[in-house]
Amino acid sequence: MRVQHIGYGARGFYRIAGLGRRWDMTPQDAQRRLQILHFLDEHGLEAPLDAFGVSSRTLYRWKATLKAQGGNPAALAAQSSAPKQRRTPQTDARLVAENRRLRTLYPKLVKAKLDVLLAPWCVQHGITLASVSTLGRIIARAPDKMRQTLARLNSLGQRKPLRRNLKPRKPQNANSSPLEVLASDTIERIRDGLRRYIVTFIDPVSYFAFAWATPSKHARHTARALQWDLTVLPQTPKTPKMNAHAERFNRTIQESFVDYHEDLLFTDLALFNQKLADSLVFYDTQRPHHCLGQKSPLSFLIQHQPECQRCWTHTPVQGYRIRKCRRR
Repeated sequence: MRVQHIGYGARGFYRIAGLGRRWDMTPQDAQRRLQILHFLDEHGLEAPLDAFGVSSRTLYRWKATLKAQGGNPAALAAQSSAPKQRRTPQTDARLVAENRRLRTLYPKLVKAKLDVLLAPWCVQHGITLASVSTLGRIIARAPDKMRQTLARLNSLGQRKPLRRNLKPRKPQNANSSPLEVLASDTIERIRDGLRRYIVTFIDPVSYFAFAWATPSKHARHTARALQWDLTVLPQTPKTPKMNAHAERFNRTIQESFVDYHEDLLFTDLALFNQKLADSLVFYDTQRPHHCLGQKSPLSFLIQHQPECQRCWTHTPVQGYRIRKCRRR
């Protein structure tokens, strides 16, 4: 590999380049302090005191530090303000041991619950109960944080840590193309102890929707509504705002169809699904949507998905992802 020295022959080039690189690596607080020192050299002592509120003692200390380090501006960076001599915790060892015993017997007990459980124990042993924050610091000071590591035995009888399989989540602020991500939800209706469920799907981009009523949540019933190869992305628990499109579609379909055909939902499920399909055809092909510029979802798809212009009803469904599968 050939190396070219672009500054060869230019006197002082590499020195200036080194100073620029050093300046880029200098912390922001050190750069500000250096500018204050330059302001001091130009305008005297009184001006920096009024402009920046820095005492003269601090200014002279900065100048001495900069001079001792050969003019290196990084020397002006703020140092740690932690005390050099720290107090040693005087927590009773018996309280620490009891805290660990409870956390071992009942994993993931938080400090507020430990405070309640330790109160009678401290009275029985004549120990002053520490505050909730102190109990939290006792846990934080432990090397293992008083946690139990889940483990299992492998084929050789060795103890191996058990890794938790994280559920895939939809990325925040992720942009998707039409018919790439589907928001899903379930509507539950109860009458005289009988339950019926409506599985709903909607595309958050084109607002193309689909729904299917099932007699139960059993897999053999929901499989009829999920005949595609889908990747499920469960949402974070107790966060309905992440599935706002499906929640809004649930309200629309209930107010415009389910409320008027609820009797069929419990008496003739096949006829209910037939009428629901007719209603969804109108919803997807003719009903104007305000968010789509008063266009129907089908018109939006034809405009933004050229492959759907000729035979949109037979477009292969591949690579879909469902944002949420939650029970109401």
